[in-house]
Amino acid sequence: MSRIGNKAITVPAGVEVTVNGNHVVVKGPKGTLEMDTVKEVAVKVENGTIVVMRDNDEHKALHGLTRSLIANMVTGVTVGFEKKLEINGVGYRAAKQGNKLALTLGYSHPVEVLDTATVKTEVPDPNTILVKGIDKQEVGEFAAKIREYRLPEPYKGKGIKYADERIIRKEGKAGGKK
Repeated sequence: MSRIGNKAITVPAGVEVTVNGNHVVVKGPKGTLEMDTVKEVAVKVENGTIVVMRDNDEHKALHGLTRSLIANMVTGVTVGFEKKLEINGVGYRAAKQGNKLALTLGYSHPVEVLDTATVKTEVPDPNTILVKGIDKQEVGEFAAKIREYRLPEPYKGKGIKYADERIIRKEGKAGGKK
């Protein structure tokens, strides 16, 4: 059984953590994140560390979840999160136009995706997209939304995939005799 909830979270220099009842606010050099915790889990800041405690053993899952979410908030405001997407396919490419991401994915029109206030995109080369932000969940959802515009297909591997994703390839038709 996991004991992740019992680990203390060290607060790095330049990060300010405020706990007001069940409301946790983390301020850092990259921005501010807020979260409301469940009442069964208590959060305290002691000597530069954040400690998450639970009332009883019924809420073990919430204990570990709350600790992980707060640790992700601290990481987000200090380092930030990034997802890397790759575009594969002839004529498929991405370009950045101001705060818009323009995708050419074989449709009759270009697909345009607007950056949000908290999530930004970068295009280091036409076949790579970087999604960056301070909230891990928002970065993941935004990357998944971009990926859905052209999911990778199993025959030629064309489409948008995560950089660390492996596409399982299928064989084509077996051209037999009639």
